[in-house]
Amino acid sequence: MANVNFRPIADHVGVEALDIDLNAIDDAGFDTLRRAVADHGVLFVRDQQLSPEQHIALARRWGGIDVNKYFPANGGHPEIAEVRKSETQTTNIGGGWHTDHSYDQVPAMGSILIARETPPTGGDTLFASMGAAFDSLSDGLKQTLRGLRAVHSADHIYSTNGIYAQTDQAADLKGHDIRTRAVHPVALRHPQTGRELLYVNPGFTLHFEGWTREESLPLLTYLFEVGKRPEFQCRLQWAPGSVAIWDNRSTWHYAMNDYHGHRRLMHRITLSGEPLE
Repeated sequence: MANVNFRPIADHVGVEALDIDLNAIDDAGFDTLRRAVADHGVLFVRDQQLSPEQHIALARRWGGIDVNKYFPANGGHPEIAEVRKSETQTTNIGGGWHTDHSYDQVPAMGSILIARETPPTGGDTLFASMGAAFDSLSDGLKQTLRGLRAVHSADHIYSTNGIYAQTDQAADLKGHDIRTRAVHPVALRHPQTGRELLYVNPGFTLHFEGWTREESLPLLTYLFEVGKRPEFQCRLQWAPGSVAIWDNRSTWHYAMNDYHGHRRLMHRITLSGEPLE
């Protein structure tokens, strides 16, 4: 199984593994998938039959699991967070460019997301390569960024007075009293590939360490616009049984909210990371 067949999804990010069963893949094949995620940022696999128990087993095979503090859990499986939008809700979870868990002291490596229920059309997820974004910058700006660290938090998103508290997602979420703050390098090297990456994101990066928010915003805004460039993106179109495994260090993602009146249910397990220093 080591010779897994892959199909690129876009030039800079994303690869699809063809004709595999994630429940039956051997160790050599699994190592191939692990390298694909490191090299391409996100791995997509279609038509999988994974029970919640098999989903957890796959994640544990990958490494540790970080239990999400904000999303509702899937029944008796606290490892699995439900990312859901009902037929009557107009807002969605993840409807803006972000990197999961950058607000943690040790940010999550990535996630394994399974589509359980999908709308007839819409509900795609966009991913963007932070390696390609960093590569596109001038040598002078790269050198400046290598000397900077940035402050990340989720409080403005999930707290009692946060963004989601003002929407129809509020009743589905928890952890409103949790406070988060983490400081991470703006430019970091991927621990497996060594590729230099841009590690800021519009969702959770507040300002540069030692800078005010006002001072930070012009440069952060520029970096966010670079990261959003269409040529650095890929688009995943979901169906029940689709699985995405992605690397939070090297990608951003964005859940499209274009399916009002329809239900969408995803099961997500967050994969433990390692210190970024």
